[in-house]
Amino acid sequence: MPTLQITELQGVFTELAGRYTPDEVAVQRARRMIETHHTERGRHYHNLAHLADIIDQLLPFKENEGWDVLLFTTFYHDIMYNVLRHDNEEQSAELAVKEMKLLGVPEAVVESTRACILATKTHESTGSALIDLFIDADMSIVGRDYDTYIIYAQQVRKEYGIYPDLLYNPGRKKALGHFLEMERIFKTQYFYDKYEVKARENVVKEMA
Repeated sequence: MPTLQITELQGVFTELAGRYTPDEVAVQRARRMIETHHTERGRHYHNLAHLADIIDQLLPFKENEGWDVLLFTTFYHDIMYNVLRHDNEEQSAELAVKEMKLLGVPEAVVESTRACILATKTHESTGSALIDLFIDADMSIVGRDYDTYIIYAQQVRKEYGIYPDLLYNPGRKKALGHFLEMERIFKTQYFYDKYEVKARENVVKEMA
């Protein structure tokens, strides 16, 4: 469970957006939109707890340049999530750009956030330290203790509940195999040292 409580997410977003606009009504409207999307029926893993966990993982980098980009990316990277579609990241990025502009966020921050969101489609390194940091935090669940990992895997399976095992299992195995084929699952040294070995153990164990 994340150290950051789900109830604290409201304050994190309000403070974040408040750095760019004094319009409290606009901030609360944007916050409610994020909450509405992440509490949709069927979101067993890609929900508010996932957002809190990512922020938890990123806290050691709070003083780094680009912290606001990491936070905006966290709040918007899964805002559009439909297991029947293959353009969730593109849709999420598009909505993020729209919402951030309404909040008066500078173009540079908006574009960096957009790039981070789009990078979550493949979780491949782009050469950007900021993007690598976010996708590592997003993937960190794979390197937790096996009990936590299995809960995550079960939650994702529930999200794909419309698919029978006959269709889901080969797709899941292919995705897991892709991670094992990577030279490094985690691109940053911090997350590599913390989670790489356990992540590979977990993936191999699930595939067995």
